[in-house]
Amino acid sequence: MGLADALSRTGERAISGAAREGLVRLADGCLRNGGLPLKIVLPDRSQIDFGGPARVALRINDTALLADLASPSLGALGEAYVSGRLDIEGDLLEALPLGEGLVGAGGSTVTQRLVQAWRRHRRGEDRSAIQHHYDVGNDFYALWLDAQMVYSCAYFRSGDEDIDAAQVAKLDHICRKLRLAPGERFLDVGCGWGALIMHAARSYGVRAVGITLSDNQAAYAREAIQRAGLADRVEVQLLDYRDLPKRFGADAFDKVASIGMFEHVGLRNLPEYFGAIGGVLRDRGFFLNHGITSVDVESRPVGSGVGDFIEHHVFPHGELPHVHAATREMSAAGFEVFDVESLRPHYAKTLAHWYRRLQARRGEAAQGVAEQTLRTWLIYLAGCSYGFERGWVNIYQLLAARQQAPGLTQFPLTRDWMYG
Repeated sequence: MGLADALSRTGERAISGAAREGLVRLADGCLRNGGLPLKIVLPDRSQIDFGGPARVALRINDTALLADLASPSLGALGEAYVSGRLDIEGDLLEALPLGEGLVGAGGSTVTQRLVQAWRRHRRGEDRSAIQHHYDVGNDFYALWLDAQMVYSCAYFRSGDEDIDAAQVAKLDHICRKLRLAPGERFLDVGCGWGALIMHAARSYGVRAVGITLSDNQAAYAREAIQRAGLADRVEVQLLDYRDLPKRFGADAFDKVASIGMFEHVGLRNLPEYFGAIGGVLRDRGFFLNHGITSVDVESRPVGSGVGDFIEHHVFPHGELPHVHAATREMSAAGFEVFDVESLRPHYAKTLAHWYRRLQARRGEAAQGVAEQTLRTWLIYLAGCSYGFERGWVNIYQLLAARQQAPGLTQFPLTRDWMYG
């Protein structure tokens, strides 16, 4: 049966003529490409199949949305889901590839390029952006993060590990790369809920300081540090990275890590960011920067409205540099980059774990956050997993040494020690 025949069986009052024609074109485009295991369920409960048998259903709750489906974008579909105009029945991790298929059938492209804002990232704006994202509530994050509340890309040695084991492996991976040793002074810039500084102190014997702009994270980390009996060796401060040199002074630390933080810095501020870290790190001290990067060499975001969705709902003022821009600015700040490692498949897997854990505890989450917030995080986690899988973004660990005086770094000649 043709699409026009199928649509004629839907409620006439449910679809306007223009919307009907748009849906016919969209569905025909899907069928020409082999079809999709997808169906649209209209407000009157009639259905449109796109090549079946359907594994995912888009249930339309607002008839006005039908006109927008003629040429959809992933960002617009995400907005409709968050607002409740659209329900997605099925696994979001499975729905996203089908959504990309709809976008292609509608004539849009998922790889359109947008102009980067290059914001100034003033202090107050940065603090508000951090609080918007991280102060949703510790109880909410605890539902789907691992036991240590590590909110960054995990490290999977086999791929079969659970999220708790993979996050411990990531903490060890960072500490080994930095060659942390007992008695060293260690700084974590953007310390989250304190997992890395506690792990580094407990397992590697360092004295650690973490800084954050999130009140919720700082309070949680300080309590965890007290419970673990590490208060004599670990502390957390509410501090902007720009104030590091003023607060601690030159040569205050032997090793520095920044995990999942420089996405918030902004492209304009990368020189100040790396300069501030260099301002507190001793000569020959090691620095590991772990962060999400753009795949565009001009550091422009990629996505069919996806960047706008994340900017509005999840990460206000986030900007992603290409890896070459990050290494260039690190070098300009006096760092010699020693090792560059992409963790893209690891983050695709991490985000999938987080999405499934949140979905499994959706009922509990709904007791603590608004429905729109819950929908936002579900589509965000699933969407980012798909984005890393597809290569729309990447994530790198950049390991470097601060080089002031002439001479060699203090890294070993080979990398055998790094993957023990």
